[in-house]
Amino acid sequence: MTDADFLTGGGDMAAMIRTHDWSRSPLGPPARWPQSLRSIVSLMLASEFAMCVAWGPELGFLYNDHYARILHDKHPAALGEPLPEVWAELWSDIGPLVDRALTGKASYFENLPLVTNRKGYDEQTWFTFSYSPVRDESGAAAGLFCTTYESTESVVAERALRDERERMGQMFAQAPTFMAMLRGPEHRFELTNPGYDKLIGHRPVLGRTVAEALPDAVEQGFLDLLDSVFSTGAPFTATGMLYAVQAEPGGAVDNRYVDFVYQPIRDASGAVVGIFVEGADVTDRKRLERDLQALNADLEQRVRDRTQELIEAQEALRQAQKMEAVGQLTGGIAHDFNNLLQGITGSLEIVQRRVAQGRITELDRFIQGATTAANRAASLTHRLLAFSRRQPLDPRPVQVNALVASLEDLLRRTTGEQIDFEMVLAPGLWTTLCDPHQLENSLLNLVINARDAMPDGGKLTIETCNAHLDDHFAASGRDVRPGHYVCICVSDTGTGMSADTIAKAFEPFFTTKPIGQGTGLGLSMIYGFARQSEGYAKIYSELDHGTTIKVYLPRHHGVAEQGEALPSLTQDQGTNAGEIVLVVEDDGVVRSLIVDVLAELGYQAVEAHDGPAGLERLRTMERVDLLVTDIGLPGLNGRQVADAGRVLRPGLRVLFMTGYAENAALASGFLEPGMSMITKPFSMEALAMQIRTITEG
Repeated sequence: MTDADFLTGGGDMAAMIRTHDWSRSPLGPPARWPQSLRSIVSLMLASEFAMCVAWGPELGFLYNDHYARILHDKHPAALGEPLPEVWAELWSDIGPLVDRALTGKASYFENLPLVTNRKGYDEQTWFTFSYSPVRDESGAAAGLFCTTYESTESVVAERALRDERERMGQMFAQAPTFMAMLRGPEHRFELTNPGYDKLIGHRPVLGRTVAEALPDAVEQGFLDLLDSVFSTGAPFTATGMLYAVQAEPGGAVDNRYVDFVYQPIRDASGAVVGIFVEGADVTDRKRLERDLQALNADLEQRVRDRTQELIEAQEALRQAQKMEAVGQLTGGIAHDFNNLLQGITGSLEIVQRRVAQGRITELDRFIQGATTAANRAASLTHRLLAFSRRQPLDPRPVQVNALVASLEDLLRRTTGEQIDFEMVLAPGLWTTLCDPHQLENSLLNLVINARDAMPDGGKLTIETCNAHLDDHFAASGRDVRPGHYVCICVSDTGTGMSADTIAKAFEPFFTTKPIGQGTGLGLSMIYGFARQSEGYAKIYSELDHGTTIKVYLPRHHGVAEQGEALPSLTQDQGTNAGEIVLVVEDDGVVRSLIVDVLAELGYQAVEAHDGPAGLERLRTMERVDLLVTDIGLPGLNGRQVADAGRVLRPGLRVLFMTGYAENAALASGFLEPGMSMITKPFSMEALAMQIRTITEG
């Protein structure tokens, strides 16, 4: 082997040995190394294990790449240095092994504990060393060859396993349940815990079979269960099983109830080699259950009696609340309706008298008065429907800032000159999805309430903003969902509310105003509108410190609709095609109005006064282009008429009329293609537009 051949390959350490400054090393340059040293160095550099060589009287130190990792920060300074200096801190441990190898005898030390500082701090490690002598050409031991590997991981694992076994043993002994381990098909006791010893009366069982140690258990069939588990490998579980413990033959019997499981123990091949027994003595629980059963027989009857008393008391309370609500309703709403009816009937009487007198030039004022009163009555009906939370809404994408701004003049006139009115509309406000007319009505109600709370004047502020209700806020209120909302806030500096008043403010018919000045439906209507719109309403108030009411409406990602002008009844809404419309309505006045309007617009109107009459018309008429029917008809209701008509005339177009909120609220699921719905009271203009839309379909 030439000077360089034994250093070819060998990774980084081979290159380092070739370039190292050997002038101060006791080994001298590699070119002068004896052949025996060269051979062992070549073997060391090619090895996959951590190896080192110490050579000569001063034990000059050589090592490979794998051993360099063990040296950590001692590398590369350790190359060529005397071994005792390299491992000075460990020499008291490894020195005797080195001396033994130098006498020609191999030495081996497994899991030698060493405190090393390879990473800048002391750590406990374990290494396994194998030292062998290296002989020169004369056969004398000139150095040593060491193979080593770190066994820290295996030592730590073994200690952890030992600690775990000790811990499990302690748990086994201290477990509140009873436990036992049985080995072999004869079920020989290998281990029991104190709980098991107590259960069997502290009989000596270790090393004995179940048949030998527990004859009472054998007689009661427990041995047969053990045999079955051992032979099939299927666990067995029992609940509340009776075990008559007889610690001594002929002795007293102690009846115990036990819950237990027999779990097979398997070896590495999966074969059953034993059974683990675990369970609990539930005798005390069983006795308590028996006592409770006797007690329950009496308690159940007492509970039934008490429940019946509560039901009767709750019914009486509901009746009292109902009567109170009726009283408030008659005191507020009836007063409003009487005023509205007076305006309608009085105006019509004057119109009738003026027509009889031939004075028709001044009729517009009285007709307008009757129309205004009727519209106010319709508005009050909408407030009632919103309170019941079954009001038919017409949700549309709405830009709240534009809607609020359009009401500014009306709101300012409503508040009067004594109140400082201010609007703060946030830029970049999100779009929401709601019924714009109900939002206008809600806002007007809030402003009126705020005005009434400031009889001596004050400041009223309307604000809008984008709001994010998080999970924490949602959890603080009932029926509040987290998410993005548009917030409309109405604040005043008025009398404020007490906590009790706030708690009742959204209840229907609740009002603090005198009878005749309020129906108690304003705030409840606002709350019902917000809930129907999947939103939320909240009151913040203190006595003498004003009130703030916030209405949260969910954000909508669509585009707000542009406002449209109110329709008027014109010939443009009529027809030249002479379509035939069947009108089914049990109220003669309403039926007559609809027929007259249809005739004025060019339609051929045929009328029927109830459901059966309408169905007969559908059977006998040659042509029907549209069926206009009330839903609440005597005999057959409107939907039944429409369904029967579609059997006779497939594709028949239908317009339903209804004055019932629940019908309209269900319109989305009630209507089929080719059907539409209009809610009473409606204007003739709205009816004409609906009919025109359907017939042009």
